[in-house]
Amino acid sequence: MTGTKLNLFDLAPGKVLLDRFRILQPHRQAGMSAAFEVESTEDGRRLELQVFLGNVFEDPAQAGEFANRLEAWKGIDAPQVVRLIELNLLDDGTLVYVSEFPAGDSLRTVLSEKGALGVGSAMALATSLFAGLEKIHAAGLVHGDIKPEAIYFDAQAGTASLVDGGITPGMWAAKHLGTRTALIGTPFYAPLEQFTGDSPDDISDLYNLATVLYEALAGVLPWSGQSFIEVFQSKMTKAPPAMSVRAPEATVPADIERAIAKGMMGARSERYSSVDEFREAFGALLGS
Repeated sequence: MTGTKLNLFDLAPGKVLLDRFRILQPHRQAGMSAAFEVESTEDGRRLELQVFLGNVFEDPAQAGEFANRLEAWKGIDAPQVVRLIELNLLDDGTLVYVSEFPAGDSLRTVLSEKGALGVGSAMALATSLFAGLEKIHAAGLVHGDIKPEAIYFDAQAGTASLVDGGITPGMWAAKHLGTRTALIGTPFYAPLEQFTGDSPDDISDLYNLATVLYEALAGVLPWSGQSFIEVFQSKMTKAPPAMSVRAPEATVPADIERAIAKGMMGARSERYSSVDEFREAFGALLGS
């Protein structure tokens, strides 16, 4: 859908965008976009609205290609993936992305405020994310940047959902970066091959997820370093460091730690090859 134009003054609480979405408050900062909690003036639903301003793109045509790349995500209908409802491309190249409102809090907020998850909560988190990724990969899609900021966790219900699906690989493709270029994604959660230019794929999604589960249980990231190069160098090992090294106070069963570590092996060929394989490792631990 093509609209008109948007300026920053249109993004204040109380403003109505596209004649249908009343802004309630800012919700989260999502890298290349700003996200807002909004209310539909048509049916009162609470939704999330992300705005990718036109200056993110080289021109409106590139914004249109990005929007086209995201269209397939409307077909993902799973409780573990926040559903994309509609995309609106404005005349100035601004893209307005409207989705369901995620339940719970971002996993980043949960870990920052409460520290590491217990084993039961982490297993519930993993179960939800396996189910969501299964739907995504079965549709031939790739999330591309799974990290705590892209996961919403409802601790009381023990459920989780993914947000921002396809945005990173969609931007990659729209900007015509080719099959190899500089890292796109988040360095701490990206596999080693992405540092040398590989694009995100289903195997990198599993690596992202394994890193998130390590952090959720240990309370710290497996990889040290502040700069891009330092993080890259810390990943140039056969296997991730033991949780007892990074978080001596962590008490994580050895079999769970081994299952997670396999997803973060340095060599791609030594990691899980599918969601099913990763989930089966956890299913065995749960006796399922």
